[in-house]
Amino acid sequence: MKTIQIIEYRPEHQPYFEKFNRRWIEKYFVMEPVDEWVLTNPEEALLKPGGAILMATCDGEIAGTVALRNVEDGVFEFTKMAVDEKFRRLGIAESLSLASFAKARELGAHTVILYSNSILEPAIRLYEKIGFRHIPVGKTEYQRSDVKMKIDLSVIKETTLSQ
Repeated sequence: MKTIQIIEYRPEHQPYFEKFNRRWIEKYFVMEPVDEWVLTNPEEALLKPGGAILMATCDGEIAGTVALRNVEDGVFEFTKMAVDEKFRRLGIAESLSLASFAKARELGAHTVILYSNSILEPAIRLYEKIGFRHIPVGKTEYQRSDVKMKIDLSVIKETTLSQ
């Protein structure tokens, strides 16, 4: 059995954060200016404004990542979720998602939102499974977004987050 661990981002993780996310974005879409900024400057773009980045390891190897961007008081964007292809289907994305909810609560969040695209069907199914609900997209920084979802963290049980 593989050992999955969720750890806090450190500056030496930036190449993984960028590589994992660049792969899926360039596979399905075009890198947008906001993507370039966030992937090459995660400390400035995400951490300094009060967000967080989590990394997943699998048997000690960096396997995936997810970020939380501080949008407004109590609201964070779940963003830049990526799992390296060789580590997919091991439960890493779900583990990162649940850990991000706990981290968001720790940062004072009551709501987490995300933007995605309907062609990313497996991701959308995961988001629905863990409790995200579809809402109108409205205005977004991402040209590729045709899906917006949110979750009220008060409906997530603490026991779920500590799995």
